[in-house]
Amino acid sequence: MSEFYTVIIGILAILAITGLFVGVTNDAVNFLNSALGSKAASLRTILLVASVGILVGVVTSSGMMEVARSGMFNPGMFSFHEVMILYLGAMFANVILLDLYNSWGLPTSTTVSLIFCLLGSAIAVSVFKISAAPELTVSSLGDFINTSRAMGIVSAILLSVVIAFTCGTLVMYVSRLIFSFRYMAVFRRFGSLWCGASLTAIVYFAVFKGLKGMLADRAVIIFIEHHLLLSLFICWVVCSLLLYLVQRFKINILRITILSGTFALALAFAGNDLVNFIGVPVAGFDAYSIARQTGDTAMMMGALAENVPANFFILLAAGLVMIFTLWTSKKAMHVSQTELSLSAQEEGEGEQYGSSVFSRTIVRIALNINAGLERTVPQRIRKAVARRFEFEDVEHSGAPYDMIRATVNLTTSALLISLATSLKLPLSTTYVCFMVAMGSSLADRAWGRESAVYRISGVTTVVAGWFITALGGFLIAFVVGLVLIYGKMPAFVIVTLLCGWMLIRSNFSKKGKEESATQNKPQQNTLEEVILSLRNEVCTTMECATKIYDRTLLAVMKENRKELRNMVKVANDLFYQSRERKYTLLPTLKHLQTSDVNTAHYYVQIVDYLNEMTKALMHITRPAFEHIDNNHEGLSKEQAKDLMSINDDVESIYRHINVMLRTGDFTDIEMVLALRDQLFESIAEAIKSELTRINEARSNTKASMLYLTILTETKNMVLQSRNLLKSQQYFLNHRTAGSTTWIKPQADVRE
Repeated sequence: MSEFYTVIIGILAILAITGLFVGVTNDAVNFLNSALGSKAASLRTILLVASVGILVGVVTSSGMMEVARSGMFNPGMFSFHEVMILYLGAMFANVILLDLYNSWGLPTSTTVSLIFCLLGSAIAVSVFKISAAPELTVSSLGDFINTSRAMGIVSAILLSVVIAFTCGTLVMYVSRLIFSFRYMAVFRRFGSLWCGASLTAIVYFAVFKGLKGMLADRAVIIFIEHHLLLSLFICWVVCSLLLYLVQRFKINILRITILSGTFALALAFAGNDLVNFIGVPVAGFDAYSIARQTGDTAMMMGALAENVPANFFILLAAGLVMIFTLWTSKKAMHVSQTELSLSAQEEGEGEQYGSSVFSRTIVRIALNINAGLERTVPQRIRKAVARRFEFEDVEHSGAPYDMIRATVNLTTSALLISLATSLKLPLSTTYVCFMVAMGSSLADRAWGRESAVYRISGVTTVVAGWFITALGGFLIAFVVGLVLIYGKMPAFVIVTLLCGWMLIRSNFSKKGKEESATQNKPQQNTLEEVILSLRNEVCTTMECATKIYDRTLLAVMKENRKELRNMVKVANDLFYQSRERKYTLLPTLKHLQTSDVNTAHYYVQIVDYLNEMTKALMHITRPAFEHIDNNHEGLSKEQAKDLMSINDDVESIYRHINVMLRTGDFTDIEMVLALRDQLFESIAEAIKSELTRINEARSNTKASMLYLTILTETKNMVLQSRNLLKSQQYFLNHRTAGSTTWIKPQADVRE
């Protein structure tokens, strides 16, 4: 057999290991977030429980490998060579898809990615076979492809989103009505019954979703399937009694329930989703083993349709890689923040997702419905219900949400996935877990009027990402499959090098930059740490603004379009960073428990001035780029000379400001004030000169508009910088003196 196929097996093995890293990083949120969001245990304990679940799950997952072997296509219609190209195209497309999505910051679903990459690659190879055989037509495509499975996955997306969100909302609403946020007293009486029901659902989920393949022929499983309600009732009684006894020893049974749910979801994740990461490489190795026995690369691969258990040692090695990734991947913890930020109890979370027409419309409809209900429901009932939803952190853990909601998330997810499995409905674990969490946060009134629009936008962004994954995976795999099957060896080499470069860039270059940025970013847990962080951000922003302004003016004069485009990007990034700081203003102030009103006032002022300064800088770079990008006439020599003079003045002012901010020595502040006055006079003279040139028809209209815009925004930028410096001086004087009297710094509004 040709070494070409051995090389393909080696490439598939490398992609399998990479897929495990990427898969755990993206999907760990499914089984970690309930425990992380409620702080039910230490991170070490949570990861340990999840690791055991993963290990048990992977060694019982061999039955799921048939999805990659024959789930999306009929292997008996393809030769060994065609199957290997099909698998290679699917894996390469998966690499390209994940790299693009990571670059764009879009969410992905590994299940949908695998299914539709396989489908796209299979159709590409089928098109090749149909085009090469005159007796075959497009209608013959159904003989090659398992279209019913693809339609099942598409329907699963819709079912998962709607059903999971609705059930999560209803279960959480009823649970909160029963327990409220002050649940301790009620829980001591009825907690064991409630947690017993939750634990029953989790046990049922673990047995029928995670371990069904291994226990399928056992007498106990057969009895449970034939006497389901009786079995569940017995399990509920046993679990409730055990938890009641445990509760007598002052042990928090909510923690036990949450950790049990984490174990069950991790088990199901590893048992059912492992195929997403190594299913294609394992299937490729099986095809290679079958063909090697005969040495015939043209043999048909009907043997792949047989349900052959996967190699135990391959599964065990995959589990160990997943556990290693779980413990070492910082990105996995970062991915978890998406769901946590969208479901956190605090207001002010989720603004980073922006708003949309759809989210604003949904909120207005909800407000109108709520207004109608208020007119219908008696006031006494409304007040009684409202008291059950008055937030109070009785756990005093500072967690995004309490353990009642975490238990609801786990229980509802387990029930829905177990029910879907028993009914043979292809619901996705990712979709169910995420949408249940969103529904429970909605019912828990975490989506207040201040944050509802942003959170809905975040949810729709994630859901849209799932649908785009399907279309994107299919199209990319189809194109890559065609390139490989028609291009042969040259195409194989080019696509391999391209995907290798993408893997190295995504998993090493970007990872190093992200980890470096994370390490350099100071933690903000105390007042002094927040102040230090803000001071460093102010200094860095001012220094960066100086460089951007200088390089923008030079690029305008040289009509350097590429440099201006870069400056627009850098200025935009600087503005959005300061805007993000402004959005997190209220949560930060809430966390500063030791801060006083004076410190809060300073913090608000600095954040506002910083935002206004970067906005002015952005309003300089954008018009400058648009002017040159539209091929308008550049600035005249007189305009360039005036701007260079003003640039020198701005650079001098910012140099003094940066030194004072870094050192905390404000003895030169009067000098900055004098330089500012001198700059404003220069700007006024430059504007008068330009008006004269306009009257004398010595200036181009577009160039004049750009010139005047730069002068006006320069004045605004320096004005806000001066205000920022003054506020910093007053604050440091206040902190040094230890005075309780705050002298309000007057904003500089001189025209």
